[in-house]
Amino acid sequence: MITYERPISYAARAARHVARLAFAIFVLSLAAHRFGSLSSTLFVTLALASAALALVAVLLSVVGFVRLWQVAAVGGIASTMALVYAALPLGVAGLALFQVVEKPALTDVSTDLVTPPPFIRERPVEAGWLTPTPPAAADRQAQAQAFPALTGRRYDGALDRVLTGVRIVAEQSGIAIVAEEGLENAEPDFEDLAQKTEPPPTDGQSGAKGKTKGKTAKAGRSDPLGDDPGPVPIPLSRPKPDLGPLPPGRKAGDILLQGESRSFLAGFRFDLVIRLREESETTFVDIRVASRLGHHDLGLDAAVAERFLHALDAELLGIAGD
Repeated sequence: MITYERPISYAARAARHVARLAFAIFVLSLAAHRFGSLSSTLFVTLALASAALALVAVLLSVVGFVRLWQVAAVGGIASTMALVYAALPLGVAGLALFQVVEKPALTDVSTDLVTPPPFIRERPVEAGWLTPTPPAAADRQAQAQAFPALTGRRYDGALDRVLTGVRIVAEQSGIAIVAEEGLENAEPDFEDLAQKTEPPPTDGQSGAKGKTKGKTAKAGRSDPLGDDPGPVPIPLSRPKPDLGPLPPGRKAGDILLQGESRSFLAGFRFDLVIRLREESETTFVDIRVASRLGHHDLGLDAAVAERFLHALDAELLGIAGD
């Protein structure tokens, strides 16, 4: 009886082992970055390493398929499993590469390209080979061409009404507010309120009050139960704090809210600042989003800003202007 021994494709077996290693590195580093304390720089480094290993596994699996076709070498299943394991790290790397080619190299976007809202606190950035660089004028022009719809919003509501809507949307979007400035600008002016609510006295009332005051003075005593309560002090408005020289992008009546956000899947961190400015009985809202990592945000900064503005439009539906 004759038995045929098929040759073994060692390339296919090696492809399966390398692809498993690449898959394990990517999944574990992603979980440690999203739910643990792994830094973003180290996560990107490990993700690139896993993509390189996955590419090697794909090349080895191709050799395994060729050997299977030519000499019927054992290794078809191993080559197929290698492609399955390599799909995740290679797919993520391919998507990132597409965004790098398709989107401009930005790490800071704003709805106001001339005077972006300033950050209240210094932003924490990671040191290393992926430390972001400050935005330049060319970056703002590239943003205007790539994201022409990323503009501020004008609402007909008062400053305090829009501020309430911003807080609600920030909480629903998972944005943690870490610093606030200018909240006193949303408080009502008590001096104007007193002048509006106090009715002007008529001539008859003034004469009656004068007679009552004369009688009281003549008697040498005051009547606490009488009709004349005496002069009523008018509350004065709270003095405005001396802010000193304001940074570019901020005026005396602005409200600034600085917050932090994270992407849903990978857990990349973003810093953002929201500026509310009262203009001609309307409130104008600007937002600025900056990433803490890399020289290219892959379009994520603009996505965070647009998602927040769309949610704010839905929250303040009915008072949105042009």
